[in-house]
Amino acid sequence: MSGANAQDYPEGALYVVAVPIGNMADITLRALVTLSMADLIAAEDTRETKKLLDRFGLVKPTASVREHNEATQADMIIQRLGKGQRVALVTDAGTPGISDPGAKTVSRVTQAGFRAIPIPGACAAVSAVSVSGITEGGFRFVGFLPPQAAAAKAKLASLAQEEDAFVLYESPHRIEPLFAMMRETLEAQRLVTVAREMTKRFEDIRTMSVEALATYFENDPPRGEFAIVVYGRKKEKKTLSSADLKWVEALADIVAPSKLAALAAKVTGAQRDSIYRMLQERKTTKED
Repeated sequence: MSGANAQDYPEGALYVVAVPIGNMADITLRALVTLSMADLIAAEDTRETKKLLDRFGLVKPTASVREHNEATQADMIIQRLGKGQRVALVTDAGTPGISDPGAKTVSRVTQAGFRAIPIPGACAAVSAVSVSGITEGGFRFVGFLPPQAAAAKAKLASLAQEEDAFVLYESPHRIEPLFAMMRETLEAQRLVTVAREMTKRFEDIRTMSVEALATYFENDPPRGEFAIVVYGRKKEKKTLSSADLKWVEALADIVAPSKLAALAAKVTGAQRDSIYRMLQERKTTKED
């Protein structure tokens, strides 16, 4: 643990500590050192955090900081930071502030002039993306859709138009309605990666079409937490309109193909390479 011990752990700072999402072996050395040095551990659920502390032989005072009391508890944390104490912020699983409480606390703490120091570790969204096989574009983290069905469907329909992938979280009692909504909203052949119970004994990760979601629970009832990576919408290859083709052909005899292709691509949004190939073919045909 020499590397973790060599790290600076200043007093009067909030440490945002990622904890395992299921497998306790995923705890980091820096997380353990940080928790051992903390004067207070601000936890989403103190009972769950106590299990983690007991597992590694740590005895530390804890305070509940959850969604409904985060604003008032942030003031308590700021007071402690003002006294030079180290406060560690944790959730039940994963990284605070990522579809979990923590973001409001961090915002209040930094606005008060204190440091918020990340202690990186497990994150379900990143883990799911890493095994999705997405090769193009980036991804957007969404987390849980709104609880109201109409709002959730509207949000999903909007996300469906994006070219980048997006990541959803869902609980076992709402996963079947989500899959049904996805089948109604997304293209049947769009790919999704469904990651369930990641890092746990019954971990299950499958990549399939949206259409295939209809049979996902045929032999296995919903259980565990889900992270779903929805592949981005395929880019439509734009081609030159007949009007654009006319002015491009009119310039073809006086502008070099490479320069004309670049200009036409910039003006029309069509692919430069396809325009260049068309110009080269035109030139060859004309010479023949």
